[in-house]
Amino acid sequence: MSDLQCLGQEKIWFDKSRYDEAERRFYEGINGISQAPQVKAALQTGKGHSRPQKTRERKTSQNASKTDQSELLSRLKNLELDNKNLRKVVDDLRAMLSKLESRMSVLEKSQSQPTKPASALQAAPAPNPKVVVKDEEGDDDIDLFGSDKEDEEAERIKAQRVQEYAARKSAKPALIAKSSILLDVKPWDDETDMAKLEECVRSVQADGLLWGASKLVPVGYGIKKLQINCVVEDDKVGTDMLEEEITKFEDYVQSVDVAAFNKI
Repeated sequence: MSDLQCLGQEKIWFDKSRYDEAERRFYEGINGISQAPQVKAALQTGKGHSRPQKTRERKTSQNASKTDQSELLSRLKNLELDNKNLRKVVDDLRAMLSKLESRMSVLEKSQSQPTKPASALQAAPAPNPKVVVKDEEGDDDIDLFGSDKEDEEAERIKAQRVQEYAARKSAKPALIAKSSILLDVKPWDDETDMAKLEECVRSVQADGLLWGASKLVPVGYGIKKLQINCVVEDDKVGTDMLEEEITKFEDYVQSVDVAAFNKI
């Protein structure tokens, strides 16, 4: 927007002095004051002010048009530079896309052609034929390949290898599954002999059972329970068997509970 247009939109009173002078003359005429010399002076001053004002307006309009043209030229130059940069970027992108398309086509071709294994490419050597001649005159007794003897030898080697594998497998020790069990053995009352109760519990013996550490845990009202640990083999000893054997000591044992059960 030019300077003249901005000034045109602004509410500025350029001829205020003329209007003030006219208002003064009006009130002087009402009051009966002579106005002839003053009117001439006002007209002369008005003419003198109007001419430089017009020249100023022309100069400002010319300056504004020049500035507008310079701004337009600078904008056009900037747009041309941006257009060149955009064209360069588009060209680079097109080159990259073409490279990617060529690579994709090469990969698709390589995937479409299945690779042959190296074992298939290498041809197995032909077996040497064995010629057995029993009689120089008899052509019917000639064995050119000897296939029967080779099959028997292969079967014998295969059976021998199977036997060796079975022997090695049987020689390996079998994995024994074990568990760690924590038992809570509760007495009848606070007068129960806990040392005797523990002795009775440890008297339970079985193949695959190993007793561990124990301690007395207070329950309440002066009563304590026996908490004892043991390691068992899962195939030989179970929790049901332990509970049955321990609860046989009815004089000391009220109940048996499994507090913890962990696989080893």
